[in-house]
Amino acid sequence: MIGCFDSGLGGLTVLARIRQLLPTADVVFFADQAHVPYGDRPHAELLELLRKNLAWLDAQGVDAIVMACNTSCAVAERYGWPVARAPILDLIESAAMAVERGEFRRVGVVATAATVGAGSYGRTLRARISGIDVVEVPAPALVPLVESGTIQGAVARAAVAEVCAHLPLDLDALIYGCTHYPVLEPHFAEILGDGVTLVDPAIVQAQRAAELLADASAGNGRTTFVTSGDDRAFRSSVNRMMSALPTMLATR
Repeated sequence: MIGCFDSGLGGLTVLARIRQLLPTADVVFFADQAHVPYGDRPHAELLELLRKNLAWLDAQGVDAIVMACNTSCAVAERYGWPVARAPILDLIESAAMAVERGEFRRVGVVATAATVGAGSYGRTLRARISGIDVVEVPAPALVPLVESGTIQGAVARAAVAEVCAHLPLDLDALIYGCTHYPVLEPHFAEILGDGVTLVDPAIVQAQRAAELLADASAGNGRTTFVTSGDDRAFRSSVNRMMSALPTMLATR
């Protein structure tokens, strides 16, 4: 069984990628919506939330924890991962692997304020890829938009445009440093144009999960959704997003 964790709905983009490669694997997906958004919280609090959430997933008997929260990965990279029984797949490492494969040299990262403040993307990418230029830009307005379902129309586009205005003009690639952001890809693609490759770390994250957990494919394809927030609202949001995600992600 696979454990998957995010602060909210963004992690569903990772779950959708996992389902593409491991359709019969059993998954428990935990969304810590009682504390969303994570990006505005102090690093010490985020580490404690991560410790509790990893312990909860461990207690469910998962075979591996596939992280779907960049902010948690960022603070863990900076301060150290809490101890867990199950192996943990780190999203930031998956992002670095994707960038390395693409041979990009000037890369932007859009992420939460806490992720940018930790500096984890820059450290990880520079340690892995000599001479790479990394620019990290906070995008605190985007997670609340996705959580509320505001992913189309003028409001969402304006929010993405505001973020992109802070990026250099000569980027090779832009990394989604938050799993909420891929659902806003039509806006990023329109604003940045064909010259910038959009990198979704969830693609490599799911590939790594499939390699690590090949035996997990022998499950029943059951997904157990759990939230620390409003269960009824969460289930409604999950149904809405999971029905739309296959179409959103089909082109990648």
